[in-house]
This record gives sequence, C-alpha cells and structure tokens, in this order.
Amino acid sequence: MHSSCEVKSGKRFLIFWGMVLFLSLVVADQLTKYFVVANSDLLYSSPLTIIPGCMNIVTVRNTGAAWGMFHGNNVVLLTVAVIALVIFTALFRSITEWYPERVFGFFMILSGIVGNSIDRIFRGSVVDFLDFYVKSWHWPAFNVADSAICIGVTIIIFSTIFRAARQSGTQG
Repeated sequence: MHSSCEVKSGKRFLIFWGMVLFLSLVVADQLTKYFVVANSDLLYSSPLTIIPGCMNIVTVRNTGAAWGMFHGNNVVLLTVAVIALVIFTALFRSITEWYPERVFGFFMILSGIVGNSIDRIFRGSVVDFLDFYVKSWHWPAFNVADSAICIGVTIIIFSTIFRAARQSGTQG
C-alpha cells in the first residue's frame, strides 16, 4: 500500500511536469506563430520548403475550426474553447484517473486550446503554417497547438483502450 503522502507527492509530481509540458507547448506554439506572422509577406509569395515534395512552412489565417469548418465564427469558436476548457478541467480526475500518460495528454490538450485561443483573442484568427503534401494534394495547414491537441487526445484514447484491455485480460 502507498501512504497518503506518497500518493500526494506523486500527484504533485505529475501536475508539476504537466504544467511544464503545458507552458513549453504554449511557448513553442506562440514563438513559431510569431516567426510565421513576422515573415508572412515572404511566406505568402514563396513557402519555405522544409522537406522537398512533402513539407512547407506557409502562412494561413483561420477564423474557423479544423479544416476551416465554421469559417468566420471566431468569437463563437473562442466561446466554445473557453467552455470546453472549463468542462475539460472540471473532469480532470475522471479523464486522467491519475495515469501519467493521461495527465500529460490532458496538459497537451489544454496547451492547444490555450495556444489557439491566444491567437483568436490577440490576432483575430488562428495562425496555421505546417503544410504537408504529396504531389498536388495538401493536408490542411495546422500548427503546434493543433498537433498538441491531436497527440494528447490520441494518448488518452490509447491509454484508455490498452489499460482497459490489460485489466480485463488479467481479471479473466
């Protein structure tokens, strides 16, 4: 059995490193967007090739959600983000169950919501710049915040599936 002190210490450890991850991702998101905005004139005329035939840095302003859905609804989407942030945070314990990977996934999702919300508030739109493509087919441009959300959600889903499978496999 773990003592109450050990459990509290472990939770504090997870929260501390979750906050470090959160702050690191928000800073990385905002710094990369700052670079893109500062160089937007150049990037509009000529994307920066990172991997020829596969990846460019571009500049796209998005007042919608993923893949440009709900274009022009910046205020509504900001409101939805704030509500989601509040609800998601209120459900922290039930979502994470204090599993380390879920705690980190949780903070990744929060960082993405906050990163894109900062854009909506201070830039009037979300700055997207990662352009992956094959020949003439381009995946919709995205950013560090979008990546953090997707990776965080994936971590939580996989953790939920594999921990449930492991538990049911050992109890049968």
